[in-house]
Amino acid sequence: MDPYAGKPISDVERDTGLPRATLRIWERRYGFPAPLRDGRGERMYPPEQVEQLRLMARLIEQGHRPARLLEGGPEEIRRLHGEAGAPPAPRSKGVSHLLRVLKKHDVGAVRQELAAMLAREGLAKFASRDLPALCQAVGEAWGAGELDVHEEHMFTECVQDLVRAPVAKLDAATRPEAPAVLLTTFEGESHALGLLMAQAMFALQGCRTVNLGVRLPVEQVVAACKAHGADLVGLSFTATINAAQVVRGLQELRGALPAPVRIWAGGPAPVLARRSVPGVRVVQDVGDVPALLAEDFALPLRRQ
Repeated sequence: MDPYAGKPISDVERDTGLPRATLRIWERRYGFPAPLRDGRGERMYPPEQVEQLRLMARLIEQGHRPARLLEGGPEEIRRLHGEAGAPPAPRSKGVSHLLRVLKKHDVGAVRQELAAMLAREGLAKFASRDLPALCQAVGEAWGAGELDVHEEHMFTECVQDLVRAPVAKLDAATRPEAPAVLLTTFEGESHALGLLMAQAMFALQGCRTVNLGVRLPVEQVVAACKAHGADLVGLSFTATINAAQVVRGLQELRGALPAPVRIWAGGPAPVLARRSVPGVRVVQDVGDVPALLAEDFALPLRRQ
């Protein structure tokens, strides 16, 4: 096969949601993926491998382990993906309508639909209930081939544009007794909407919140925590990030930060439920942020 017919690692990361660090670890550990090399020696991934990686990413989100999936081979992966996708979970009218306008590539309609939902529910419910459900539905539609990557990215950008505006207004109403919060992800994590949901919930409780986005090395998280005087570091992990990287990163971060600085980790990564790291609180639901702030910082609940 002509290596130039494949995709570079940056495109595979974008199309599958699997961080490039994870792709390299799997290649070294399991022998898959097995990319070709172009004339410059850069990895190029054949289409069939990209498709298998895409299916694996969806199955890993549901709790499957990559080693077991690869032991079963491509046919077993396709079979498991078919079972996992049938029958599909029923969608609300709002979610179905949003998916339709995404497929029409009508950016204005997507923004209007999301803005109407935000206005109807309020920021707290939108960030803690509606947005996680929408993200799951969009991810499932992408996994089933109903949405293309560029359509999923359009959804992400529309959400970010919508939520950042009310969060920015809340920044002017911080409470002096509330903790200062730093939000980011480790280097292998490229998804940012989990951080945005958390940022909204912290801002609603009057916390001064700095969202540094994705892919920050541990030493830079430590430096940023010191620079911003953070009392709490919040990290988001999706299901496809390498479990060992999560545990090592959290252990390293905990050891590098002063003991009074709290570390919260959230997201659908299965390792958060399976493996505890001393000194790290796992946040199972972003809607729990107000109650956990009251528990860890004695911060009185601000009603919304």
